[in-house]
Amino acid sequence: MKTRIGVSLPTLFLMAALLPAAAQKVPVVEKQLANGMRLLMVERHDDPSVAGGWVAHVGSSNEKPGLTGIAHLFEHMMFKGTPTLGTKDYRQDLEIIAEQERVRDEMRREEKLMRERYRRGEIDDLLKPENKTERYRQLEQQFNQLIARQREILIKNEFDRVYTAAGASGMNAFTSEDLTAYFINVPANKLELWMWMESERLLHPVFREFYAERDVVYEERRLRTESTPLGRFAEQFNALFWKSSPYSWPVIGWPSDLRTITKAQADEFYATYYSPQNITLILVGDFNPDQALALARKYFERIPRGPHDPPEVVTTEIEQVAEQRMYAEAETNPQVDILWHTVPFKHKDSYALEILAQILSTRTGRLYKALVLGSEVATEVYAAQNSQKWAGAFNAGGEAKDGHTPQEVEQGIYQVLEDLKRDLVPPDELQKVKNNFAAAEYRRLSSNFPILIQLLLNDGTGDWREINEAGPRIQAVTAEEVRRVANRYFTKENRTVAIYTRKAKAPQTAQSPVPANPSEASQ
Repeated sequence: MKTRIGVSLPTLFLMAALLPAAAQKVPVVEKQLANGMRLLMVERHDDPSVAGGWVAHVGSSNEKPGLTGIAHLFEHMMFKGTPTLGTKDYRQDLEIIAEQERVRDEMRREEKLMRERYRRGEIDDLLKPENKTERYRQLEQQFNQLIARQREILIKNEFDRVYTAAGASGMNAFTSEDLTAYFINVPANKLELWMWMESERLLHPVFREFYAERDVVYEERRLRTESTPLGRFAEQFNALFWKSSPYSWPVIGWPSDLRTITKAQADEFYATYYSPQNITLILVGDFNPDQALALARKYFERIPRGPHDPPEVVTTEIEQVAEQRMYAEAETNPQVDILWHTVPFKHKDSYALEILAQILSTRTGRLYKALVLGSEVATEVYAAQNSQKWAGAFNAGGEAKDGHTPQEVEQGIYQVLEDLKRDLVPPDELQKVKNNFAAAEYRRLSSNFPILIQLLLNDGTGDWREINEAGPRIQAVTAEEVRRVANRYFTKENRTVAIYTRKAKAPQTAQSPVPANPSEASQ
């Protein structure tokens, strides 16, 4: 069999096996600016472009109850512009924003009264128009008028339009539990534009349309979570799994929090977590490092260092002492999902768990061979280790085949794990998995953008050096270590299980005969 590039698989595995020793590390140059911001540079001249990005070391795990979802909301707000981008009249823009806040303060007082009525059972839903107070409806009209006034002077998406006109592409961002990252590809001769644009939105951000964007995020939550077959179930399963850890709430936030986040709270959050000492700039591509450093100092050192370093997350996950189970009826095929508590990013056991996950997963893995091809109780199976900044989880599961139950798939997974607890993985199977890791690592280093994303993820999770250090550590994992972690983490007391079955259809009732004429319907 041949790959698409015409190299036989045995040859590819041989190349991958030799890769860790032969391949060069990603040549990252790290510099620190006077305000505490860090700059990572990878010089590559394969094509005349630069993949540029920056990561703020803040995600949903840095939030607190009452403010869940604010990190993701900020991902949206950072595209709203500056005093010179996004508006035709900045002075009027500020006046409207101030007036919006005055009206919102009054609306929040009314919302407090509405929540009191809700707790007393006098109203059943805070969002229903008929449950809003008369004063709230009046204020809502005033606020909508202010929104209309502001829209007359806004220049929508000007941030993106400036970049696009300069030949840039792929501007985007993402938020996770541990980080928020922003990135774009720019032509090599537009690096200074990138420096100005990105430093401006950090130095002079204008959070215009704050409440409108808050509503956009709320709608995003509805579409991605509440309107999908397993969205709300997965959210509750996650909350069941994590007890004390801030990973227990969703990145997009709880609905009640999204409706009540204020701009004042957003300003405070920004000042705390978007300070220079909490941000890393990353450049990968066709540039001169000395010139890039000079530009970074010119533009980004304008941003004053924050008065205080952001607080660390100190609440760790408590030890799980009993198995937890969730049974759910959903509009989905019967399936099982299992989580075990494991270890965080760069923990010494994380590499053996990565190897173990690869042994189990894919169509050549043990789960597929045992449960799809062997006992034929499943149609698909999966396994993955997820090491996050503060804690980790191992996930395995599968979908039951017609005529079989999720419980059969569950027991099949446990049997495969028992084999790994008892017997050492054969050398050829272990080497094959290591080869797969090495080949994937090689592919990820093929162009600027994948390198940028890896550096954003690794730096945001704890250490950019993992881009060079993870590979050798994976290759050093032994069969004994795989067996040890299997016994250490895959216990009954340490797992949380979700069983999904299809919701039974309501029995159909006999329909009344259609009346012969309209007068019969009222008799």
